[in-house]
Amino acid sequence: MKYINNEKLDEYLINHSEKEPELLRSLNRETNLKVLQPRMISGAYQGRLLSLISKIINPKKILEIGTFTGYSTLCLAEGLDKNGQIHTIDVNEELYDLQRKYFKKSPFNDNITQHLGNALDIIPKLNQEFDLIFLDADKINYPKYLELLINKLKKGGVLLSDNVLWDGKVLNKISQKDISTKAIVEYNKLLNNKSEMDSVILPIRDGITISRKR
Repeated sequence: MKYINNEKLDEYLINHSEKEPELLRSLNRETNLKVLQPRMISGAYQGRLLSLISKIINPKKILEIGTFTGYSTLCLAEGLDKNGQIHTIDVNEELYDLQRKYFKKSPFNDNITQHLGNALDIIPKLNQEFDLIFLDADKINYPKYLELLINKLKKGGVLLSDNVLWDGKVLNKISQKDISTKAIVEYNKLLNNKSEMDSVILPIRDGITISRKR
């Protein structure tokens, strides 16, 4: 199968997919105006994918590793069970108030629990299992997250892993200094070899893997 990747196709995909809600459009705009590295935001097209996957699963509990400005959090929350809860973790305290601002504007404020700190320390302390997990945090620790997250995932639950193509660097010869790419390549191999997980990589934006726990 050959994948077509160009700006016209991207525009076509966006124009023929569910439209970005106004609140998320405002958050997208503010992120691009005020936050460093705004390209880290999920964006309209991937955001609608996250929303749809969440709606299909209708999870009672979601775990998100890497909140950034809260865009993906709100997308995932759209599919929550009525009394569901999403736990989202981020280490950057400077973004906390911006996240809080948009969570309060949304209908999901009471469903969102924010955790500030190192996810590797916080995850083991969450004494519960999750129906849906979204990994989009520090890439160098992706391999360390994997076992933690699989253990927190319910049987039949779904793990979404973002940035698994890493700007196509996974195909290139990797410099010893490029620890992020090395970590992504290792993570992809580890996940693909997990006997309890069924996984498929989708070439959407920077690559997203959908995995289901058997």
